[in-house]
Amino acid sequence: MFEGLLGLLHLVIAIWAILSILKSGASGLTKILWALLVLIFPIVGLIVWFIAGPKG
Repeated sequence: MFEGLLGLLHLVIAIWAILSILKSGASGLTKILWALLVLIFPIVGLIVWFIAGPKG
């Protein structure tokens, strides 16, 4: 059960990150690259995006 909750939490955070990326002021290519990073490398991608991703 604990793994299911962690998986759900990760899914919610990933969706939130993708939506934040799409709403950011970054260029189209940059948005695509950030979204791919988050999707292909889930944990590392989220951490890197949170630290260095597009703001605003």
